[in-house]
Amino acid sequence: MASPELHPPLRTPLYDRAIALNARMTAFSGWEMPVQFSGITPEHEAIRTSAGMFDISHMGKFSLQGDRAIEQLQKLVPSDLSRLQPGQAQYTVLLNPQAGIIDDIIVYQEGAGSVVLIVNAGTKEKDKAWLLAHLDLAQVEFEDLSDRVLIAVQGPETVRKLQPLVDIDLTQLTNFGHSAALIFKNPAFIARTGYTGEDGFEIMVAPDIGGQLWDALLTAGVVPCGLGARDTLRLEAAMCLYGQDISDTTTPLEAGLGWVVHLDTKGDFIGREVLERQKAEGVSRKLVGLNMQGRFIARHDYPVVINGEPAGIVTSGTMSPTLGQAIALAYIPTEFAKIGQVVEVEIRGKLHPATVVKKPFYRSAHRA
Repeated sequence: MASPELHPPLRTPLYDRAIALNARMTAFSGWEMPVQFSGITPEHEAIRTSAGMFDISHMGKFSLQGDRAIEQLQKLVPSDLSRLQPGQAQYTVLLNPQAGIIDDIIVYQEGAGSVVLIVNAGTKEKDKAWLLAHLDLAQVEFEDLSDRVLIAVQGPETVRKLQPLVDIDLTQLTNFGHSAALIFKNPAFIARTGYTGEDGFEIMVAPDIGGQLWDALLTAGVVPCGLGARDTLRLEAAMCLYGQDISDTTTPLEAGLGWVVHLDTKGDFIGREVLERQKAEGVSRKLVGLNMQGRFIARHDYPVVINGEPAGIVTSGTMSPTLGQAIALAYIPTEFAKIGQVVEVEIRGKLHPATVVKKPFYRSAHRA
């Protein structure tokens, strides 16, 4: 029997620009994306010290319109969205009935009856199906905006380099604030959010304007960056990666995301019963930060050994370019999840010590 034809990888509207810059490409969630341009370390350092940009157009982008849009979303997430004011946003999670994380998302409250959702690329179709199945479409109009270009510009010099290109005062946007704007006299959505631990903005525009914006930022000296630096940056900031650090079998309380769970200020939502029980009884495991002792790198799925017995699992790990230290995230039993606890990570058949440390590993002095 002939094997089914494989789907060719998807490409963003900025793909040709990445190729023109000799980017090294990689497969990611069904997309062909740049993993690096000049190199992971120089790109990482550009974000930490000046300004860099990522093409994140592969991410899912949805719009909800209707007076009850927020009310409808309330039953799908553990966060109290009713306190959002126009121009504010909330990082939160979609939950299944077991309180497992379907995806981590950002909810942007644009104004009365207008909401934008940004979701992960690999879960876009799953998220869309879940939303359409659980929203009352007689009250909420759902629109998929995923064909739009989304560019993340991050780093301490972002405001200076981006400001000449937009018609709003970027200094007036607080962290997790957002606004409509004009770029090259065309509509744009600009949010002071990001996935690097640095100050910066995420800008959504039409595909043709996205190309012009990329070119203008490049001319302004903003460094193009790929998924490699994006991963080292987010890990230094201890930001979870869906499919590794969080999944539909982990709850927000296990993942250290208790700050998005607002049991006391909102009503019923999917997964509430499980979270109430975990809150009362405690969780059996927690996601912790690890500093490796030595330069051995703990990678995804490496076992964590405690008192000679396998007890946990590494979810993400790298050599931190900023800290010069091998760091990792791992799930371990709650009783051992205390700062200073020494554990061991099995790397290629040998055990290497690591210490539980406070998250994040790196905290920027430049955040808005």
